[in-house]
Amino acid sequence: MIWDLAAATDRGRRRASNEDAFIADAETGFVVVADGMGGHAAGEVASRMAADLLARRLRATPPASLTPEELEDALVAATHAANRAIFERGDREPDKAGMGTTLTALAFLPHHDAWRIAHVGDSRAYLHRDGTLTQLTTDHTWVQQQVQAGRLRPAEARGHPFANILTRALGIAGEVAVDVVRGDARPGDLYLLCSDGLSGMVNDRTLARILAAARPRAARAPRRAAAATRAGGDDNITAVVARIRG
Repeated sequence: MIWDLAAATDRGRRRASNEDAFIADAETGFVVVADGMGGHAAGEVASRMAADLLARRLRATPPASLTPEELEDALVAATHAANRAIFERGDREPDKAGMGTTLTALAFLPHHDAWRIAHVGDSRAYLHRDGTLTQLTTDHTWVQQQVQAGRLRPAEARGHPFANILTRALGIAGEVAVDVVRGDARPGDLYLLCSDGLSGMVNDRTLARILAAARPRAARAPRRAAAATRAGGDDNITAVVARIRG
């Protein structure tokens, strides 16, 4: 399995700083997107801590050297470690109290033609395959809970005034539940990881069109996605695309 990675980030039109963090490690084969929250730049600290900690862990034990089960364990353990580190720093430093971050991390298993995702929060992972866009992760938000309970229709969720209320994030408590998503990789696949500054402004139909238009030069996709959002960008925007070569 051979992959290409490309990324773009933008602070948007209304935010004074960019509290998103990402890592796209083409050599090791993993992608991390984190969207921080907290005042006085603490969100930027939390997202960078989470992304960097996962990167250190996965570079020390590259996914290619692991079985699928070992990779799952490594991703979950690294996410728990990031949660504890952010929580403890917020507890030690008053100006960072309450800081937190989302985290969505994708790692490829090249010897198994597979991938694994660790996910907390409302940053998202998508798969574009054979012309179809599939959301791989589930948002940990109040609105998504209402959709799953049948109290809101999916169409009502977009633009809902409580759309940004998270039910799960790193750094908010000493422990956090981590979702693991599993799947196979095929030649031609495009994987998009993004912060909600993109997915909250651009609907899935538009995202699918952007990804389809970017083939086979996937490096164009993150820039086009960020540009599609920038005109009305109320939040930071980050997009990372991985393409599996044929």
